[in-house]
Parts: sequence; C-alpha cells; structure tokens
Amino acid sequence: MFKATIIGNTSWGNTLASLLAKNGLTVNLWARNPPEARKVNERDLCYYATSDIKEALYGATLVLWVVPSQSLRRNVFLASKYLDPSMLLISAAKGLEIDSGMRMSQVMVDEFSPALKKHVCALSGPNLAKEVAQGLPAAAMIASENIAIAERVRDLINSPKFLLYTTSDIIGVELGGALKNIVALGAGMIDGLGLGDNAKAVFVTWSWDEVISLGTALGAKIETFYGLAGLGDFVATCVSNLSRNHHVGFELARGHSLEEITNSMSQVAEGIHTTKAIHKLMPELNLKTPIINCIYKVLFENLPVKEALADFSKLTINR
Repeated sequence: MFKATIIGNTSWGNTLASLLAKNGLTVNLWARNPPEARKVNERDLCYYATSDIKEALYGATLVLWVVPSQSLRRNVFLASKYLDPSMLLISAAKGLEIDSGMRMSQVMVDEFSPALKKHVCALSGPNLAKEVAQGLPAAAMIASENIAIAERVRDLINSPKFLLYTTSDIIGVELGGALKNIVALGAGMIDGLGLGDNAKAVFVTWSWDEVISLGTALGAKIETFYGLAGLGDFVATCVSNLSRNHHVGFELARGHSLEEITNSMSQVAEGIHTTKAIHKLMPELNLKTPIINCIYKVLFENLPVKEALADFSKLTINR
C-alpha cells in the first residue's frame, strides 16, 4: 500500500487528499495545530489529519506541499528532517517567492539535502478545487527535470476523472501556473468594470503575450504555454467565478480596497504576491510588459482601476 502525505489544510490540499485516497493510497494530511486536525477528522473523511509532522510523513511515498507560496519555504523546512531519498516530493503551489523571485520547486531544492533534490516535481493545471472535489473531469501536468520521476508520480495520482500528463519543462509549468494569476486579476477588473467579453478577450490575448515573453525569458519552453499548465490553466482562472484571483480583480473594480478584499477571504489569491515578485524581477529582464505593470500599479500604487484599464490605448503603446 502506497502512502501520500499532504502538507497543508487548504481547499486544494483536502481535494488532493480525497482524490489520492480514492485511488487506494493511504493518506495523511498535516494541519498546523491539533484543533485544525480534529476539525478535519470530525468530517469522517477517507483520509486522516494530524498536527504531528513526523507522524504525517512516516512511511510516505508521495509528499505534496499544498500551501500558499509565501509559506512554502517554512513548511519545507519543517518537513525536511523527516524526509528520505525514496520519497517523491511535489509542489502543488502556484506562485513565486517574493523576496527571492524563486519558483516553488527552486525553494524546495534550496531547502533540501542533495540526496532529495532529484525527486522534486511540480503539479499544475486548470484545477479549480471545487470542481475536482465534486468529481468533475480535470487534467494537469506533472513536471520534473527527471522525466522518470514525473512518470512515477503520474502513475500514482492518475485517475479516470483526473488525468495527468508529464513533461520535463518544470520551469514552464510553474511559470504558467504562477503568471496566469496576474492576468486573472486583470480579467476580474475588466468584468468588474462591465467592459464586456470583447474587451476581456482583447485584454487576455495581449496579456498572454506578456506572460509568454516573461516565461521564455526566464527559461521556459514556449510550447508549455500552449498546454494544460499554460493556456488551459489561464482560461479556467480568467473566466471562472471560482477563481480567487478573478474575484480580487472584480472587487477592486467595484471600489473595494485590496486590504478589505483579502481580509474577507479564507484562501490566498496568489496573483497578488506573484505580481510583486515579477515586478522585482523586471529590471533584470529588459522586457516591455505594460499590462502587468498596470496591474501592479493598481495593487500597490493605488492607481484607480478605471484609469488603469478603461482606456485600452494606454496598454497598447508600442505593440
């Protein structure tokens, strides 16, 4: 019997825990404290929650970190002394670390011993947690520089309703999952302003050009951005009312402050942090990204949404 450990009592963490348990794996979910663990176990689920990280990780075949991007390093550090080289180590977080600009797999490698680094993977795709939890069909990419490792993970997670495909382009998979959240913020703003679907189609098309330019400048393969972890995830996040990033953009356009919106949410909208991380990286890349720059100004420089997005000509100079 294979065992999986989920690090993170998040909506996506619980969804993956349920999916893996239904695949026949023994699943432990690590929660931050005993009350959180008890609350999960009171739901009488097909997996077990514990606040003891050593207990959660004991005997694990798969370990998945399903936590907000800015807390990943701390959670990897807490787990690291209980890991061994037989384990498959997977990031299911979509973001960039603000201080370092690192992708999630880079953060993991930065904290791991050399013996663990070759087993690092990233899971990403158009995976709205609520739909997957309902048993609706979905698919995702599992990426590792070592394709054999990605294939091992695929074989353990793959199911008729959750199909996994493999790639060695871990850079592209992670950047696709992170950068599309910035665009989703803007798509939400377009909807919040009531500018219509035609305007949103123009906006997301031009925004995706910027994402591809950024991704390839950072070492990703261009074809990855036209696959599940790129265009697929991008479409789901920009059009769905289940998208947290779209929600943030929508509410900003309706006049609410960023602090007010985030304080009202139980989950993190990763696009906010990713926008800040990319803004810090931009001077090194020498790229023109007027739309992403505009979203940054709305989030962090108090630029009114109407002023930022209502006049498309401001976003299309030098296109």
